[in-house]
Amino acid sequence: MKVDIRDYSYGPDPSQKIRLFLPSGRYLTVVVVIHGGYWRSIYGMELAEPLGYDLTRYGVAAAVIEYRRVGDGGGWPTTLADVSRAVDSLAGAGQDVADGRLSLDRVAAVGHSAGGHLAAWLAHRGSLRAGTAGSVAPGETHVPIVGAVAQAGLLDLVGASIERLGNGAVTALMEGEARSMPQRYHHASPLAHVGDGARVVAVHGDADDTVPLSQSERYVEAAQRAGDPASLIVLPRTGHFELIDVRHPAWDVCRSQVLRMV
Repeated sequence: MKVDIRDYSYGPDPSQKIRLFLPSGRYLTVVVVIHGGYWRSIYGMELAEPLGYDLTRYGVAAAVIEYRRVGDGGGWPTTLADVSRAVDSLAGAGQDVADGRLSLDRVAAVGHSAGGHLAAWLAHRGSLRAGTAGSVAPGETHVPIVGAVAQAGLLDLVGASIERLGNGAVTALMEGEARSMPQRYHHASPLAHVGDGARVVAVHGDADDTVPLSQSERYVEAAQRAGDPASLIVLPRTGHFELIDVRHPAWDVCRSQVLRMV
């Protein structure tokens, strides 16, 4: 199967770029793929590219996004603003690069680890306070996310900060601890926005020693209690990185869930 791979920028920084994986077809639904790495600059979109290529085998376009991370100009609120801007760019530069073939009425997101946080956060964009990073301004181009698959996602930033997951990675992203900046954490944490109807499927291995299963459990329990269509899939004897191994059954589960959304 022939796959066109086309790059474009959604901003002036070298990290503000998207790699589109385009199968043949006239109208292509889109899955946004967001890499992890605890939001640190030493990890990049190469982690997500195999997933993007694999998704094209099922007739969808994959938009693998890069964003500014901690160590290369990212952090609060830049990283959040970048991923939302990247998604919205699909309606402009993305369509141009794809020759107008993107069908943007049902765009879903899948992300791993820190990328799982960003994917779930994008699903909650509609509930963000006006004028804040990622919020939807009246009259501006906006590409809504119909749902997100969070692969071992960091969905409770307050808890992750207190537990110092990733050796303080959350505190580095947010440029401070949760107790000293509650409004900032409320804006950025998916757990703080449950009850807005966002559709999130959390997929997590029970042997994950990088992001604890409790991150997904707390989020899904709160979301379901608030009436959101959230669900948790726990994969037995599965660690952290199997979820982004396209040869592993864990990725089959994640792919199946995101394809259901589009």
